Amino acid sequence: MKTFNYHTPKDVKEASKLASTSSAFLAGGMTTIPSLKLGLATYKDVIDIKSIKKLSGIKVSGKSVTIGATTKHAEVAASKDVQKAIPALTKLAGNIGDAQVRNRGTIGGSISNNDPSACYPSACMALNAVIHTNSRKIPAAKFFTGMFETALKKGELVEAVEFEVPEKADYQKHPNPASRYAIIGVFVAKHKKEVNVAVTGAKSSVYIDKDLSKKLTSSFSSSAIEGMKLDHSEMNSDMHASSEYRANLVSLYAKKAVEAC
Repeated sequence: MKTFNYHTPKDVKEASKLASTSSAFLAGGMTTIPSLKLGLATYKDVIDIKSIKKLSGIKVSGKSVTIGATTKHAEVAASKDVQKAIPALTKLAGNIGDAQVRNRGTIGGSISNNDPSACYPSACMALNAVIHTNSRKIPAAKFFTGMFETALKKGELVEAVEFEVPEKADYQKHPNPASRYAIIGVFVAKHKKEVNVAVTGAKSSVYIDKDLSKKLTSSFSSSAIEGMKLDHSEMNSDMHASSEYRANLVSLYAKKAVEAC
């Protein structure tokens, strides 16, 4: 592992000032630490933000659920308030990785990393989330810009994620048996005026499937999407699943999510 300067800022302002093009924010460290160990990334400065109190915690109102960036997956999964407001969100958090990952990994780290198979980005897209940073508010639809890429700028730090409370929602995942990352993950959320079907694991970044969303907005029932065949031309194909298989899984798990709502 390369040498680096380790910082423990007392607040977000100090953390932001320490940031540079050769630095990394550290919360759970689920990606940063392995990357350093394997020599896949090098940083001049590692900025540990997990002790900044402002960045942790869960707040629930009648219309939204706001989760602090350094809140761990296990905390979301165990939250009775989140379970009452958006049970699909506790279900998603409770099935991320294994117990070790859930007790160290954070929501802010997950969405900032934007792994193409991560679960939380699909919840952000389906639940019309707004990502609060230290300088602005970013709609989820504009936050995830590509594989491992987001709209975050130099020195910009995620402080919290605000999810819209839906009428109904469910998350279904076909996990990789080793990593528990989603080979396919489908988050279906029924809002007052629309239905969002967000998909992770199928392409280079999370996305809303417009065809499934449109069908379910017109008729929210599994029969409405029965037998739908999706375009697989831009879907991932690897040792775990072909693009054709992934397309079939998206349809299948969207149907399962609707039936579970």
